[in-house]
Amino acid sequence: MRLDVTLRHQLLRRKPVEAFLADAEAADGGGLRRTVGVFQLTMIGIGATIGTGIFFALNAAVPEAGPAVILSFAIGAVTAALTALCYAELASAVPVSGSSYSYAYATLGEFAAYAVGWCLLLEYAVSGAAIAVSWGQYLNDLTQRLFGVQMPAAISAPPGDGGYLNLPGAVLVLLCCVLLVRGAKESAMVNTVMVLLKLAVLALFVVLGVTGFDSANLHPFAPMGMAGIGAAASTVFFSFIGLDAVSTAGEEVRNPRRTLPLAIICALLVVTTVYVLVALVGVGAQPWTAFAGQEAGLSAILAKVTGAGWPGVVLSAGAVLSIVSVTLVVLYGQTRILYSMGRDGMLPAAFHRVDRRTGTPVLGTVIVGAFVALMAAVFPLDILADLTSLGTLVAFTVVSAGVIILRRRAPHLERGFKVPGYPVVPVLSIAFCGYLLYGLPLPAYAMFACWIAVALAVYVLYSRHHSRLQAQMTKDEGAPESATLTP
Repeated sequence: MRLDVTLRHQLLRRKPVEAFLADAEAADGGGLRRTVGVFQLTMIGIGATIGTGIFFALNAAVPEAGPAVILSFAIGAVTAALTALCYAELASAVPVSGSSYSYAYATLGEFAAYAVGWCLLLEYAVSGAAIAVSWGQYLNDLTQRLFGVQMPAAISAPPGDGGYLNLPGAVLVLLCCVLLVRGAKESAMVNTVMVLLKLAVLALFVVLGVTGFDSANLHPFAPMGMAGIGAAASTVFFSFIGLDAVSTAGEEVRNPRRTLPLAIICALLVVTTVYVLVALVGVGAQPWTAFAGQEAGLSAILAKVTGAGWPGVVLSAGAVLSIVSVTLVVLYGQTRILYSMGRDGMLPAAFHRVDRRTGTPVLGTVIVGAFVALMAAVFPLDILADLTSLGTLVAFTVVSAGVIILRRRAPHLERGFKVPGYPVVPVLSIAFCGYLLYGLPLPAYAMFACWIAVALAVYVLYSRHHSRLQAQMTKDEGAPESATLTP
């Protein structure tokens, strides 16, 4: 019985918000450096989002929903908007690295936070691999248009997609890791340049693509009905993970209580506008049945509409740069999740170790790069996309619930932003996430269950014994056990 009580306390103990803030501001811990402002952080959010949803997801989602994929993007955008407001409040109240993991640790307890952390690691690793896989498609399209040659499928596509090894995807991941090791400020500057270029390229697509718009291509509008719209919404939702990536930078931004919520909301507005415009022009410029199996789809659409080669070249070049920026940011986010979990003892301390010269977690970045590069090299793209959506939606659900819990447990905590329409907005966010989770295929749930089973084993065998809160409880021998469990 005593063992059961102790285990329950271990699972439910929460890290006080004050402890998070003290860790973040520790002067002698060799921590992360605050070098990022609102504009650069907004670009990080846009950079992590635009590229996956537009340069790849249309080809997968349009065959599921037809022209009604526009509504699928709208459903995803509404869900993301509701969750973004919740993220903004928690980011302003707990302005530290770790994103949903840290928020869950402060509200739901240690094991819930640990499980969310593993969801985030899955989300970022799988999305980084998925993005890197699609990069090879546009790189081949660009070299074909410029030089008339392509890399052999054997080394440019993963198993199941006609190849044996996706070498371009693996190389992209490793190059991004090299940049991340140099520093957050340098990575943010490079990302900003690439994001501005990708927005210019997508604006070009909208301007040129609308000249080929034919309303007949919108009929039938929803050939698969609401089931198809919902399935497509679940598919494209993985493209909204940029909002989560913004909150992983909590310890590297200046004035985080203001900067984090502002950047999250600005990124959402830009992303939603671009997604809807490009999706509308895309399905209006060619029949929805032409999207199935179409590689480098936006480039192909421009080539058909204009009858010229240069727009396709520009779009493919923009896609190559765009996907580089997405890969860069999702790898950045994953290393910061590992950094936070390592600091709390949930993972080995090596992930928390920061190089004093560059101010970056070098070892964690190298490990992440090797793992994601391997996934990009050998996993098919469709499996990766569904797993990313599942991990993202679980994290978003936890964040929305966390707002309600933290309001009740710490009503007087300083918040730079509060969710309007509370508690309706968090509840709606949870409901929308549940709807999208329902639309995901069973194989994704089976792989997710295996991932969580591994997480549970690691927690029982390692993490609960190395938790910093566990060490604190051991030291406080004379204090009531419950005193260390809540803020």
